[in-house]
Amino acid sequence: MRFAAWIAVLAIATAPRAFGQTSGQTSGQTLPDLGGGETVLSPQLERKVGENIMREIRFRDPSYLDDPEIADYLATLGSRLSGSRQDFEFFAIRDTTVNAFALPGGFVGVHTGLITTAETESELASVLAHEVSHVTQRHIARMLSQQQQMQRPMMVALAAAILLGRSRPDLAIGAAAGAQAAGVQASLSYSRDFEREADRIGLQRLDEAGFDPHAMASFFEKMQRSTRVSEDSTIPGYFRTHPVTSERIADVQNKAASMPYRQHADVLEFQLVRAKIRADAGDPRDAVASFESALREHRYASEAAARYGLALTLLRAGKAPQAQAQLERLRVLGAASPMIEMLDARVKSAARDNAGAAEVLAKGRERYPYSRALSYAYVATLQESGQNDAALAVLRDSLVKYPRDARLYGMQAKTYATLGKRLLQHQAQGELYALQGSLPAAIEQLTLARSAGDGDFYQLSVVDARLKELRAQYTAELKEAKR
Repeated sequence: MRFAAWIAVLAIATAPRAFGQTSGQTSGQTLPDLGGGETVLSPQLERKVGENIMREIRFRDPSYLDDPEIADYLATLGSRLSGSRQDFEFFAIRDTTVNAFALPGGFVGVHTGLITTAETESELASVLAHEVSHVTQRHIARMLSQQQQMQRPMMVALAAAILLGRSRPDLAIGAAAGAQAAGVQASLSYSRDFEREADRIGLQRLDEAGFDPHAMASFFEKMQRSTRVSEDSTIPGYFRTHPVTSERIADVQNKAASMPYRQHADVLEFQLVRAKIRADAGDPRDAVASFESALREHRYASEAAARYGLALTLLRAGKAPQAQAQLERLRVLGAASPMIEMLDARVKSAARDNAGAAEVLAKGRERYPYSRALSYAYVATLQESGQNDAALAVLRDSLVKYPRDARLYGMQAKTYATLGKRLLQHQAQGELYALQGSLPAAIEQLTLARSAGDGDFYQLSVVDARLKELRAQYTAELKEAKR
């Protein structure tokens, strides 16, 4: 579903007016070179395209993995690689293939198969650094600007092919089938240059973030082997799951050779996330047997992660006492992570010790105040026990840290609804819709908030100001769409 949606979104994004092209412009204008220059797709529009794609992925793609713990880890890792120069959102896709992909505007998708295949955090970071570089170098916008001379349907087909080729080669070939052969070859040529540029800048990001830059070449070799496609295949190189060639690998190796070797110590969360993905896949009895075998034969990179994975699979199998035993072994090992606290709370909830779970989550938030997963779980526990005022206090604190977290606003709206505070309920729901890009729904909720009849002067003033802001934004978007 998500790939068909991308084509529709790109069809809107590539309209002449969307690029700022006026009737006086001609098809012969100078195109930017690969080294930079101005692109006709603005950063604002690029972000909007990415948000539209993400909305489709979140709500229509069953492979979208809505797991706060995995999202927290990817966000932490991604922030080390991307810096603070641009907003990024990293998300997981439940897919066993070794892959990752960048969307316009700073959205980076990571397949679970990539996470479990990476043997070190530097290997995983090398792929994320590569994808982050695609975004920061604005490769999608530059690719579209280079196709201005083509007719819009051909441009859309080629843009879709280039995006789809990063994660679904079969659909990419179909998307490009209607385009002229020369145009396809031109796009593929650009894409290879983009790949080399992303490799080069990605290596710099790895080194600056403290990871081992040599891990990029070694992991690319694994990715190449995973495609099971030989160099002399008749399938165009770009349309492979990852366009990793021997030439690219050698180029990365040569560049990394001039960089110092760095033995990066993996954080525990890297191993825990890998264990969690494995624990949540397949039949729980098979997963239990696999983790037990690994522990028995000492086949693990981290004993703590292996026991964590075993505890999760035991919970899935309905064996809470055995999961508790593994948790106690984790405590003896001294493993410290917000994911361990979440596991403790889950074990206590499975044993119907809700008060104990709430206590673990409260202490966990004190120790790890920036863990969204712990905050979500703690609020949900407070809501279930009827402690709504306490839940609101946690939500207010969390929203100070993460003011653009739609999930927090949704939980806030639910809490206000339980308390019968209609203005605040609709106000929070409106902010949720605004963050999801649904401005008409957001405006409707704020209109309901204004007429709720239970707000004071200050609350109504805040709602009125926000309504004015959202209506102006929506009007501007409608005008832009009509151009």
